[in-house]
Amino acid sequence: MLQRRRHLSALLAGLLMLPACAGRKPGDPLKPGYNVYSKEQDIQLGREAAAQIRQQADIVKNSAIQEYVNRIGQRLASSPAADGYPYSFTVINEPGINAFALPGGPVFVYADLIEAADNEAQVAGVIAHEIAHVALRHGTNQASKSQLIQLPAVLAGAVIGDGSLLGQLGQLGIGLGVNSILLRYSRDAETEADALGARLMAEAGYNPIEMARFFEKLEAEGGSRAPQFLSSHPNPGNRMKAIEAEIQTLPQRQYGFSTGNFQQIKAAVKKLPKPKQPQQQTTAASAGPPPAPTGGFQNFQTDRFTLAYPHGWETFGDRRSRVLTIAPRQGLVQTGSGTVSLGYGAVLSYFTPSARSLGPATNELISQLRQANSSMRATGQRQVTVAGNPGLLTNMVSASPYGGTERDVVLTVMRPEGLFYMVFVSPEQSSAQLGDTFNQMLQSIRFY
Repeated sequence: MLQRRRHLSALLAGLLMLPACAGRKPGDPLKPGYNVYSKEQDIQLGREAAAQIRQQADIVKNSAIQEYVNRIGQRLASSPAADGYPYSFTVINEPGINAFALPGGPVFVYADLIEAADNEAQVAGVIAHEIAHVALRHGTNQASKSQLIQLPAVLAGAVIGDGSLLGQLGQLGIGLGVNSILLRYSRDAETEADALGARLMAEAGYNPIEMARFFEKLEAEGGSRAPQFLSSHPNPGNRMKAIEAEIQTLPQRQYGFSTGNFQQIKAAVKKLPKPKQPQQQTTAASAGPPPAPTGGFQNFQTDRFTLAYPHGWETFGDRRSRVLTIAPRQGLVQTGSGTVSLGYGAVLSYFTPSARSLGPATNELISQLRQANSSMRATGQRQVTVAGNPGLLTNMVSASPYGGTERDVVLTVMRPEGLFYMVFVSPEQSSAQLGDTFNQMLQSIRFY
């Protein structure tokens, strides 16, 4: 049991930022943002992660509690705005007031959350909020934007081990839990989830304002109970006013739906065994950067470009991937928060800017990189030619996951598919000796 608890703690403490709703007005349409993953990958990742969580979490055995939450969830998810994902709703008896949704549809509700609610509409509000995160694909949207320079780019399709998305993550030591980038949302994402959640509640007959009231209750309680939910669901500010404004844009409806079982279920939750506190985990310090590559180069070809990379390095991402990471295995560094960063290697992908010329498009990308990593700053830029195409090299520095600083060289080339970019990452102390490696990779690039 203790070992299982340790695994669950690691899972839930270890499980991806262009502003999604900047300038949005109440009532405006809500659509998923930038994403390198397919909806099918969302569903696959969620299914695999949910199976693992169900094996390790303390699933509530009371069928009445499970059926109650599932009934509320399915009523909310029946809205076309929930986008037809295979939603499931599971109550777990783990410490804290919390709920989270995995990409693709699995939603987990902590039993303590039901006990903390004042009425059924507040429970429905949290579930609607989580459904909105799924429908708007916030988890993999966050991941897609962080993958501009951080892992897990391997999720884009590498076939490692058993071929599962979770298997690929596990072999790289990447945690999957409520503190990871997949489930740690921006304030913009929270605003969107509030807005869509309010719509889902209204369609189901629940008063949407109860969602805001419950979140305000958590904020007011503070202490040891509230922050677990709020740490991954930050208050976007003026939450009550924003939800009230969203409600004003909705068709007039009669609210007040209830299954009539809230008090009975709340009493049943109070009788559950007290959740056991998870064991504290320690994270081993990462090893230093790997040595510079020696030996020759090998070729990698996608349907859009080909390039050469050093022997001994690996490719994470398949030939159809929109994100490709090339690095030695030691270049993938597990951080103290359970995430994995690229400390040494290269990330290649395409970015879709609003600008159509190289300079402004590159500036958009650089701005995005800095949003994903606030320690990054540009130190210089120069023009280059790549396979006959004009390009830019932007030199940047940022904090290295090995400690100290790292050098990031960002190559950008305008292509019909968008802005092609390659970010070459190296620790400060290794940047000079890796210069030849980067130049050879750059000169080997050919576009189709």
